Amino acid sequence: MSTSVMNRLRDLERELARRISESRKKDDYIARLEHRLDERDASVRHLRNEIDKFRQVVRPLTHHIMAIQMSADDLVVYGNGGGGGGCCNGGDHHGHAAGSSFKGRPTRQAISAEPLRTTDPLPIVKVPKSSKSRELIKGAVLDNDFMKNLESTQIREIVDCMYPVEYAADSIIIKEGDVGSIVYVMEEGRVEVSRENKYLSTMTSGKVFGELAILYNCKRTATIKAATDCKLWAIERQCFQTIMMRTGLIRQTEYTDFLKSVPIFKDLPEETLIKISDVLEETFYNAGDYIIRQGARGDTFFIINKGKVKVTIKQSNNAEDKYIRTLQKGDFFGEKALQGDDLRTANIIACDPDGVSCLVIDRETFNQLIAGLDEIRTRYKDDDASERMSSTNKEFQNLKLSDLQVLATLGVGGFGRVELVQVNSDTSRSFALKQMKKSQIVETRQQQHIMSEKEIMGEANCEFIVKLFKTFKDQKYLYMLMESCLGGELWTILRDKGHFDDSTTRFYTGCVVEAFDYLHSRNIIYRDLKPENLLLDITGYVKLVDFGFAKKLHNGRKTWTFCGTPEYVAPEVILNRGHDISADYWSLGVLMFELLTGTPPFTGADPMKTYNIILKGIDAIEFPRNITRNARVLIKKLCRDNPAERLTEVQKHKWFDGFNWEGLRNRTLTPPILPKVRSAIDTSNFDNYPPDADSPPPDDNSGWDVNF
Repeated sequence: MSTSVMNRLRDLERELARRISESRKKDDYIARLEHRLDERDASVRHLRNEIDKFRQVVRPLTHHIMAIQMSADDLVVYGNGGGGGGCCNGGDHHGHAAGSSFKGRPTRQAISAEPLRTTDPLPIVKVPKSSKSRELIKGAVLDNDFMKNLESTQIREIVDCMYPVEYAADSIIIKEGDVGSIVYVMEEGRVEVSRENKYLSTMTSGKVFGELAILYNCKRTATIKAATDCKLWAIERQCFQTIMMRTGLIRQTEYTDFLKSVPIFKDLPEETLIKISDVLEETFYNAGDYIIRQGARGDTFFIINKGKVKVTIKQSNNAEDKYIRTLQKGDFFGEKALQGDDLRTANIIACDPDGVSCLVIDRETFNQLIAGLDEIRTRYKDDDASERMSSTNKEFQNLKLSDLQVLATLGVGGFGRVELVQVNSDTSRSFALKQMKKSQIVETRQQQHIMSEKEIMGEANCEFIVKLFKTFKDQKYLYMLMESCLGGELWTILRDKGHFDDSTTRFYTGCVVEAFDYLHSRNIIYRDLKPENLLLDITGYVKLVDFGFAKKLHNGRKTWTFCGTPEYVAPEVILNRGHDISADYWSLGVLMFELLTGTPPFTGADPMKTYNIILKGIDAIEFPRNITRNARVLIKKLCRDNPAERLTEVQKHKWFDGFNWEGLRNRTLTPPILPKVRSAIDTSNFDNYPPDADSPPPDDNSGWDVNF
């Protein structure tokens, strides 16, 4: 081999060695950067945890006063949620909520509006107004971060129903601390916003304020004063919510009636048709648009909602297409595509000058929905709920309130306290006794929720749900005697650890899935999932507690009352579109995210900001690096905007591959965290609470609780 070739080879070897060396250096540099990024992620989580711990030590007195002022209906442990609050555009504050802390940290507040009158809704009164005023109100609504998400028909009805109000200069429109139920739109004039007598901002024509009040009863957290003479338009919460409910029910009825006229749907049960109607998407086509082209492949089915289309067929021996017929509102086409025949046999062309609106569903969505509905859960159907109630009633039927000895307080809240108790004659066991002030239940109009809680918990027979043994009542209080879960709240453990790994999160999520399967197979919606409502028993298994917002639904029907914890409520709850058990799967996705990261995905400085972040959807959320791909995919499937598209067969998802569901149900699976509980009266996993310093509440003898 010539010298020049040898030299050339040596040069190439040196160049190759140099490049390999540089590549290794780059790989090392990238690895160091990734390590530093992981360290910073861990540091951020640690600092967030420390902030949570120290915020209470240094928080201003004003926050403490606000927490005390809150209208409350819940208990921290074994009760309906916890603390929270904030302001919104016009300065509204959480109402109907708990306000307490656990181990020095505020738990999040559960919210509940008064139940809507679904059978006898309030009449809608339309108020005449000029086209200029109508356009101004509509523009203000569309400019508002929350209200712009409403449907066009709902916005039109809100514009119709707003009534005029006038305020002279220097008069107070909204007063900080007052309970609000009205949202306003400014037409003329100027207002000043202040909090604690400090000026915040000025608002002029075309602005919405006070919008949180149309979702639920809440205290205003800012004062709005007329700086000049002002003309405004206003709408009350009850009117707004009636509009939301009515438009939703009308749409649902109209869509299901359409479906009943389609041969492939006519034999399906009503509840299935309602589910299908929920996934129909409205699509608009301009005149002349080809909706379907002959010979093309397609998987979509259409129902005409508005306008007309013409059907034509291309003939092999004719240059012009042959006209077949015209279809209009209520007619449908493309139904064979849902059954797998995807070759289009005709042209469908929009021929209405004003365009055509169609309700559309594709084959994949349809098949997923039908498959999900066909797969009926039977695991708990033939259980011994009545037998459990019978044996429980037999064991506790002669037990009196005076037979119970109070040992310690497990939680406190607006309605009262939860005490650890023992039966005088039995020191081997302990129970949790939840006491609730009757007068406060009536004041916050939560009677219906309390009675529902008692009924659902009394019938529940599931190892993943806290058991209710007996109820008592006197002139001042209602009492619920439940099993004690002395392992403490999952909320506390999460805050102490910062976040959980995949395996730990999978175990606790699995416990919740089992509880949900039990409830949902009975058409019971839970509506307040969060770590605060998950208690560890002495073995480390999680049980669902607090059924104040749970409700038994009729088959295929929805419920309309706004309730839940702000960070966990589903979009359809916020937008008053009616919700069902799909809302629980949304909250399951939020829970997974919080357990894996230490914070929920949707959180803002105040409730309204939180709701607006939720309405932007899960795809707008940045997922931390420590959430694995399969976990991320599952969370996104649970948090789909469309409730009917959310994954319900959670056990089958890849994230649960290899998970021992049988071991979980049989309780042979070893929990990731084993709580230290030394005896039946060990309360070391709970905070220490001082004795109740409040004076006794007034008597309530109205009789609403006769069946409690």
